[in-house]
Amino acid sequence: MNEDAGGLDADLRVPSCERCPALVESRSRIVDGVGPTDADLLFVGEGPGANEDERGEPFVGRSGDVLDDALRDAGLARADVRITNCVRCRPPENRDPTTEELANCRGHLDAEIDRLDPELIVTLGKVPSEHLLDKAVAITSESGEVVDARIAGASRRVLLSVHPAATLYDRSQRDGFFETIARAGELSGVSPGGGSDGSNGSGGQSRLGEF
Repeated sequence: MNEDAGGLDADLRVPSCERCPALVESRSRIVDGVGPTDADLLFVGEGPGANEDERGEPFVGRSGDVLDDALRDAGLARADVRITNCVRCRPPENRDPTTEELANCRGHLDAEIDRLDPELIVTLGKVPSEHLLDKAVAITSESGEVVDARIAGASRRVLLSVHPAATLYDRSQRDGFFETIARAGELSGVSPGGGSDGSNGSGGQSRLGEF
């Protein structure tokens, strides 16, 4: 874990990129990760939406409100964690990023993970889960599970989670999502109860496989 984050934040920003023509066309800015550059807990989403593109920060719309609430319930705050996305530019009409777009942005994500060297990575939704694990993931049934994966040149612990938007479309997802975020705080050692064995289930499963 990095002990000193001094000067690293600028290194993790992507000042310009033209690799994905459709994303260059649809974005108003590049949305970089936010939060401490020595954070023990890293959340990885899919990509910016309209609110994120407008404000230049990941998870600031309704999904961000759900994430903030879950963090608060776990005794955490945005200032305690780092939040980033698989792609840093808004896809047109908020569609999923393509395989090529994910690949084009992977170097930026790997560099961020390598510099942070977090204790735990939490994937928020199906796309980041499958992207980082490089395999198919049934996210509603696997949410809450911890797996080891080789990411950015090292073996890392990854906690799978549904996307916070799932709780907006199906309230039965909410308790399970909040439990997963609480478990993230414990497993990473960031929350007051940190250091537990994380023996708490996923719960909150439903039909929303796309999340």
